[in-house]
Amino acid sequence: MDRSSQIIRTSWIGIIANVLLAAFKAGVGVLASSVAIVMDAVNNLSDALSSVITIVGTKLSQRPADRKHPFGFGRIEYFSAIIIAVIVLSAGVTSFIESVKKIIEPTTPTYTTTTLIVIIVAIVVKLVLGRYVKSQGEKLKSDALIASGSDALFDAIITLATLVSAGVMLLWNVSLDGILGALISLVIIKAGIEMLASPVNELLGAKISPELLSQIKKEVNNFDGVHGVFDIIVHNYGPDVQIGSLHINVKDTMDAHQIHGLTRRISEDMFDRHGIIMTVGVYAVATGDNKRAQLQHTLMQAAAAHEHVEQVHGFYYFEDERRVSIDVVPDITIHNDAAFIEELRAELQPLVPDDTVTIVIDHNYSE
Repeated sequence: MDRSSQIIRTSWIGIIANVLLAAFKAGVGVLASSVAIVMDAVNNLSDALSSVITIVGTKLSQRPADRKHPFGFGRIEYFSAIIIAVIVLSAGVTSFIESVKKIIEPTTPTYTTTTLIVIIVAIVVKLVLGRYVKSQGEKLKSDALIASGSDALFDAIITLATLVSAGVMLLWNVSLDGILGALISLVIIKAGIEMLASPVNELLGAKISPELLSQIKKEVNNFDGVHGVFDIIVHNYGPDVQIGSLHINVKDTMDAHQIHGLTRRISEDMFDRHGIIMTVGVYAVATGDNKRAQLQHTLMQAAAAHEHVEQVHGFYYFEDERRVSIDVVPDITIHNDAAFIEELRAELQPLVPDDTVTIVIDHNYSE
């Protein structure tokens, strides 16, 4: 079963569980003539909305790419997760407002055996459902499922707080409804904001994880002929579509046929291992005892020694122009690229008085 099918199946389990729980509450509510329990059953039906949104989002995200959307519709999943996170956030805010009202104007709740049975059943069902859906979401890397599972877990926590409040009320005749409700509501609001962060960051273009970055560097460096990996960039167009690029150092003694074979093998390996459509660029490292190699050694060492330089690469010598070009990655304290280029050029130019130094500011988008 593929990823999308598993997400849809998990969501259907969520819908069925909420509908069955709603039917149970409605039946008990009718038999006990309790309007509150019947209304709670209606609330459970609305909880199924999260699962419905996940299914719709997953279905839409599987639409094939077209001329206007060549990278597909995978990012629709992130919109689904945002909608569910907003629902959770709204529930937390509403719950907080109602809890504060209870603190300001306390009421004396009444609990019957029937009510307590419904509460306990609801807690068990929501805990099991929430843990299952959330674990599936983490396994399948689905923000929508994670948010939906968290929604169910928060429902269980709120209901558990109601049970604790009922126990305190029955034993000591003290109502904690408002205080417990307010505290839990704040936790839900915080969680709702955190749920929003993940899909929003993906839509804005979050950097890849340090673990994946380290893995890619290690794997590419293991290829014969590669002498350094730089400029790793990965764009996410949904959980199933990633497009990236990187540069490798190769010796200038390699011919075009060898370089073509090497870059092709790297691209194939990145797709097989990580599903990333990777474009591989090349930097030629000067070798031997010649002017090009001497210039490379002199300028790269001098630039790397600068206190605000994190990385130097991309050396190239334009012999017909008598011009040297290098790529420099400055640290985060540098905000004026043009001024930094002039400062660094002033340091490097005297080292090669017969040639012109060109400095390209390169930004690190992954680390």
